[in-house]
Amino acid sequence: MVELQPVDAVEVTLVVDNFVDILLAGADGVRRLPLAYDHFDQDQLVAEHGFSALVTVFSDGRRSSILYDGGLTPHGLANNLDVLQVDPAELRAIVVSHGHVDHHGGLEGLAARTGRRLPLLIHPEAWRERKVTFPTGAELRLPPPSRADLEAEDLEVVEERGPTLLVDNQVLISGEVPRVTGFETGFPIHKARAGDGWEPDPLILDDQNLVVDVAGKGLVVVSACSHAGAVNVLQNARRLTGRDQIAGFVGGFHLTGAVFEPIIDPTIAALTDLGVERFVPGHCTGWKATHRLAAALPDAFIQPSVGTVLRF
Repeated sequence: MVELQPVDAVEVTLVVDNFVDILLAGADGVRRLPLAYDHFDQDQLVAEHGFSALVTVFSDGRRSSILYDGGLTPHGLANNLDVLQVDPAELRAIVVSHGHVDHHGGLEGLAARTGRRLPLLIHPEAWRERKVTFPTGAELRLPPPSRADLEAEDLEVVEERGPTLLVDNQVLISGEVPRVTGFETGFPIHKARAGDGWEPDPLILDDQNLVVDVAGKGLVVVSACSHAGAVNVLQNARRLTGRDQIAGFVGGFHLTGAVFEPIIDPTIAALTDLGVERFVPGHCTGWKATHRLAAALPDAFIQPSVGTVLRF
């Protein structure tokens, strides 16, 4: 069990996600980008197939931020940080959830805006070249990050397979997530480069998530893709911290497409049993899963949108 220090509050800002809706209403603990009369004359938030979240913890009157993932493109990340008025110089660290390009592709050029050397935490399996081979024969290449490029930007690359504590032990990065449920068995059409060929890589072991413990409320878990399985992710967070209450689950649940749609119902049943107070299912969750979650857990469901700030 890790010694994760509780914080007074945490804010999760959706910097990059697949969807943007400037007219979504806010709610208790949910702040949307404020609209001005001349909104359409200003630079706009953009959505893309990727994920990035700014996670800011508050403790004893101090605030500290890290960037969890970098989205797909440098333009998308840089543009949205600017529109949201996020100063990269205030970041304490960068974390890459796994090696797929829609989670690290936007990091190019970010380090130069921070004005200092930042640590970048990554799992050693994230450097592997991957692809998805569909039943039709079509293939989708998923380029990995380049260690040489990241270090050339003066980022301090830190490899770690296991749990890591950041920001004065107030932010936990899970490391590899044990696969314990019977239905979350991985991505069967996912492959990784092995020598001159390819080998099955269904587990995507570099998948890691972020956990914060908010005093009096419980755990807030941010998981970009949940390749380990959404339920496995939450059970592992509870195991690592010794805390049972989950105040929020934000990110991609990876329930989209024909491969994963059969596990939507058991996933929702297990999430219901876990008693998660607020769900924010973005990125790769998928249309069907998102709507079933909203129908099954209407009081806990929050529609994500680029620019949304969630406070716990």
